[in-house]
Amino acid sequence: MWDKIIYVFIIGITTYVLKQLFSETPNYVKFQSKFLIFYIWTSIIGLISIPFSVFNPRNVKNILVPTQIIKNVTKIIEVKWHLRNGKVLAEDRGAVIVSNHQSSIDILGLFNIWHVAGKMTAVARKEIFYVWPFGLAAYLAGVVFIDRNNSKDAYKQLKITSEVMVKNKVKIWLFPEGTRNKDFTNLLPFKKGAFNIAVAAQVPIIPVVFSPYYFINRKKYIFNKGHAVIQCLDPIPTIGLTMEDVPELITKVRNLMEMTYKELSKEVLSSLPPNYPLATTD
Repeated sequence: MWDKIIYVFIIGITTYVLKQLFSETPNYVKFQSKFLIFYIWTSIIGLISIPFSVFNPRNVKNILVPTQIIKNVTKIIEVKWHLRNGKVLAEDRGAVIVSNHQSSIDILGLFNIWHVAGKMTAVARKEIFYVWPFGLAAYLAGVVFIDRNNSKDAYKQLKITSEVMVKNKVKIWLFPEGTRNKDFTNLLPFKKGAFNIAVAAQVPIIPVVFSPYYFINRKKYIFNKGHAVIQCLDPIPTIGLTMEDVPELITKVRNLMEMTYKELSKEVLSSLPPNYPLATTD
């Protein structure tokens, strides 16, 4: 009897999911499926890459081939990424890259341009490391995991990373907002960690701005096809600056990035129909 109940339950769930996926009306299943496809594909490629990375662990070049494969999922979730002024990422030097943070698919945008930057790593919160196999693959590829609740340990990890950045000319990517920004109009206040690293190492800061994801509306469960612009701004030097200059540096970088974000917003939103279901902060 129980086997029949389980069978009917599985058939019912499968029928419901398929019906939702092929429905023309936005719904929770369709919305989450695009994120799920990205997560599953990333985990599969991460798992496959692990055996190749263990022979040369913590080498930032380990991530180059996997990202080239992972980025193809962009075609399935129907998001196009347009990189502008990418030449500043391609320069062979250590640098701190800071960008705005809107969604987990920021990482997919990052994967689409990783090959341009070449020797690059990212800083992520410690919890992501435990999301295996992705976390382990990322660790072997040189991603730096920090404990935000332990400032001493985080500082120690970032100090070691900054030394590697200078010595090996590696770029470090950070999200100075510290969390995903759900505000469609402005950037969140910036934390000082990325700027402290840049000043301490006397390496330039490269601001990178992602245009708003107008095609995602979490409240209405909408994830349409769309495009995002990744705008690289000119490097901002830190040579000669001290820790006392960090607050002014943060203000300068944030103002530049917010101005660029608003310009990109006008650009990508201007071509949308008047009734496009944009997300709001209300």
